[in-house]
Amino acid sequence: MAYYIYYIYNLILIIRKAVFLIPFLLTSLVLSAQNHSEIQLANEYLLKGDKKKAVELYKDLSKSDANVPLIHNNYINLLLDLGGYEEAHAYLKKILRRDPENMQYKLDVGLVYVRSGDLSKADRYLRDIIGEVKSNVQLSKMMSDYLAARSLTEYSILTLNESRSFLGNPYLFCLDLAMLYRIQGQQDKMVQEYLSYVTQSSANIQYVKNVMQALLTKPEELESLERLLYDKVQKNPDVEVYSDLLIWVTMQQKNFYASFIQARAYDKRYKKEGEKSMEVAKVALDNEDYENASKIYRYVIREYSGTSNHLLARLGLIRTREARVKGSFPVNVDSVKTLIDDYHKFIEKYPDNANSLEATRNEALLFANFLDQKDSSIQILNKLILNPRASLYLKSKAKLDLGDIYLIKGEPWESTLLYSQVEKTQKENPVGYEAKLKNAKLSYYKGDFRLSQEHLDILKEATTREIANDAMELSMRIKENIAFDSVGEALKQYAAVELLLYQNKQNEALEKIKNLKQGSVGTVTFSNQTILDDVYWLEANMRMKRGEFDEAIGLLQKILTEYPDDVLSDDAYFLQAEIYERQLKNKAKAMEIYREFLNKYPGSVFAAEARKRFRTLRGDFSGEQEPTIN
Repeated sequence: MAYYIYYIYNLILIIRKAVFLIPFLLTSLVLSAQNHSEIQLANEYLLKGDKKKAVELYKDLSKSDANVPLIHNNYINLLLDLGGYEEAHAYLKKILRRDPENMQYKLDVGLVYVRSGDLSKADRYLRDIIGEVKSNVQLSKMMSDYLAARSLTEYSILTLNESRSFLGNPYLFCLDLAMLYRIQGQQDKMVQEYLSYVTQSSANIQYVKNVMQALLTKPEELESLERLLYDKVQKNPDVEVYSDLLIWVTMQQKNFYASFIQARAYDKRYKKEGEKSMEVAKVALDNEDYENASKIYRYVIREYSGTSNHLLARLGLIRTREARVKGSFPVNVDSVKTLIDDYHKFIEKYPDNANSLEATRNEALLFANFLDQKDSSIQILNKLILNPRASLYLKSKAKLDLGDIYLIKGEPWESTLLYSQVEKTQKENPVGYEAKLKNAKLSYYKGDFRLSQEHLDILKEATTREIANDAMELSMRIKENIAFDSVGEALKQYAAVELLLYQNKQNEALEKIKNLKQGSVGTVTFSNQTILDDVYWLEANMRMKRGEFDEAIGLLQKILTEYPDDVLSDDAYFLQAEIYERQLKNKAKAMEIYREFLNKYPGSVFAAEARKRFRTLRGDFSGEQEPTIN
């Protein structure tokens, strides 16, 4: 009984205390809500641009310590904007008495000195704080970020350098300093910081390559980096990343001879069995530098017999010859037969090697595309698809090739079946996107632009840039022409020409091109204004491949004369130079056009290639010294 009386007594005491506290709790809640409402009102005034009303409200609110964290940034920035420097100093002095170690409040004092124009005082003040925090990495970074965000870049850099120097660690803050030097335009110092960063771990090298590729776009910038790296390699021959970057920067300049010299030394020093040399050879081949690609592949074949790269180099050498044959117009049939023989010998000599399967695919494509032996090609590809040793990727590529051949044969239903199979088995993979693009083009050839556009809209988000760009280009062509001609008659005729050229029916294609230029087919007339530049471009490429170079140059000139501001104008100018260089062997004329091209189209995607070709023709890359890694 006594226990229950005691329990009830305590309960009564608790209720009495609660009743006593309720008014205070309610008052606190009301005040809190009132403050929140006033802060919100001040913020609204600020957003509306009524700074005077906002600053008055913030001033009243600042009298309560609880409000300071909620209003501080807006209040101090507003005071500085209005020139209220004395008021800002008084406010900061007050809140620093309560929280003297708050780094932001201390830095805000320095900012007030700067904004009020008292730069000597600001300098002394900020340098004192830099001295205080230099032993603390976190505080130094925080201070640097604060200063950088307020465009005080010099002090931001000084903060990090002082901390780095005091702690005796030259590798601290490399990325932060690189960014700050970039903001200041101090490119050499920026590059030095990135090089310091990359030496900390070889895992950092791809990041640095990506950054430099984005930031160093001018020839003189790349040349400056090359000179710096040559110096680094000579002074630090055991630092692998410097050699790797030197090879990379010469490849960026498309100076593959210099890249090879460095790659050759790199492979020997680091016992890479020709790995880096093969990398350079592939990029050289992709950039149509057949001479250097051949030279590198022959070197690997000779020096690295018995390694996996030996076979890859043999195959690479055949591919280089193939690319050279395909790029010489008109294509020489006897040269194609020699290539097929080379591939066949490789397959017979290394039947159990995975590279032989790739060689089989190349052999099949030569039969179909250049010898018009489509049945032989189909037989080879079907055998490859059924081969249990072939990877899913290679089988998928072979199926796409097979679909292309059926399209050449005029059997599009077989093509779409094969393309769709690859789409299903290779979803979200580049080869799957490639299959979808081929289906989109098939619909386009048929004149079903709506269905083609549905495929293309998906492909614009493809992970492979080349496929996404191709999809975007075709999509834009459809939209531009449908906008002016809802029936799309001109575009249908143009798509039919593209299909005929794909099927190598050139005479029929020329007849349709004639109709397109006239804007009529039989009794049907249509507007060709939006597509005539594309027609000139298509015919110019066809004439070039037939060896009719004067006609091709004339058609390209029509684009430049009639459509000087068109997206194809730089393409047309560049292709003219390429024809003079590679087909007509007119070195002087090619150099003249490349020089004019660089003046007219400095921002073109072909600018780097045009510059490299001009320099090659001028002899800049011939007989160079061969700096080596000791």
